[in-house]
Amino acid sequence: MKVAVVGATGLVGSEMLTVLAARNFPVTELIPVASERSKGKEIEFKGKQYKVVTPDEAIALKPDVALFSAGGGTSLEYAPKFAAVGTTVIDNSSAWRMDPSKQLVVPEVNGHVLSAADKIIANPNCSTIQMVVVLKPLHEQYTIKRVVVSTYQSVTGTGVKAVKQLTDERAGIEGEKAYPYQIDLNVIPQIDVFQENGYTKEEMKMIKETNKIMGDDSIRVTATTVRIPVIGGHSESVNIEFTNDFDIDDVRALLVKQPGVVVVDDPAHLKYPMPKDAHGKDEVFVGRIRRDESQPKTLNLWVVADNLRKGAATNAVQIAETLLEKGLL
Repeated sequence: MKVAVVGATGLVGSEMLTVLAARNFPVTELIPVASERSKGKEIEFKGKQYKVVTPDEAIALKPDVALFSAGGGTSLEYAPKFAAVGTTVIDNSSAWRMDPSKQLVVPEVNGHVLSAADKIIANPNCSTIQMVVVLKPLHEQYTIKRVVVSTYQSVTGTGVKAVKQLTDERAGIEGEKAYPYQIDLNVIPQIDVFQENGYTKEEMKMIKETNKIMGDDSIRVTATTVRIPVIGGHSESVNIEFTNDFDIDDVRALLVKQPGVVVVDDPAHLKYPMPKDAHGKDEVFVGRIRRDESQPKTLNLWVVADNLRKGAATNAVQIAETLLEKGLL
């Protein structure tokens, strides 16, 4: 299969190549795509070297599938052009997520919605993905009324520049800044720009995307998203109010059975999910499973995942795998 990776030289694009190789996706020809300034650069994939091409050159090659991670502007401009030549686009930017004509997909949650008509498919926000994988079986069993989520998000979610800011600050080196403030030994309660309602764009993504992916606008969601000086994954404190009551052992059993979830919940032995353990993994890790004692029918969870893997690259590749399984690629 002819596979294009648009944004192949970036953090998520590089991770997409790693995931394609690790999951043995049937790539017969790789087309690494980046901007004009990266044209001709060589990318290694499974022991072979491939030259980076521009988006227009890639379109002419008519790939079967194109994994996009090159920003919203690039996606808006080029995704329709790829789709026009028959390529199925899986886009990691926010450009198409809330477009009512586009599917927003986490395969373990709503992979069933995919059809032959879907030529541009949106990959959700990293922090939304890991949360809805956990919410899915709980909503089916107990019916979720409300979710309160606070996130603790890795600098890798911002990109290479942010990782360098953190490492520079830790080493006492003056350098280029991705954030308006120091990130080392600090937390920044702002991810993306502020909206008129006082929420950030990241917070509103989590609210709106959760409803769309879960296929249920009755679920009320409120979010506070925070950047922390960590590399390896995003963590979330999730408080869930249900219509129906639950048994904690039954909740654990449901989560153990949920595809893509690993339960790490043994407080007696200090076992719980952490970003350093999620780093480089494709699963979503959940722990600190306990009843909220301040009100009935309410649960607390701690959810951790590698934002470059399940939060971006892995989910995109899993969408492609789902399309293959359905005979749509």
